[in-house]
Amino acid sequence: MSSSSTQSLIESAIGQLQQLPPQQQQQVLDYIEFLAQKYIEPQAPQPRVPGLHRGKVWMSEDFNDPIPAEYWSE
Repeated sequence: MSSSSTQSLIESAIGQLQQLPPQQQQQVLDYIEFLAQKYIEPQAPQPRVPGLHRGKVWMSEDFNDPIPAEYWSE
């Protein structure tokens, strides 16, 4: 679609939108936002950064110890 026909389409849509009552204008806006979200271009995943959160997590010394038998029997 050429830029002149796109501009003509936008102007036509705006003209028709201005003739609608405010509640219907809001519905049109909601639909436009829905379409923008539905057809959004997927972005490439960001690469992981090793060590980014170093020192921000704590793990107890007994983390890998077996779970006591009384845990399972209660």
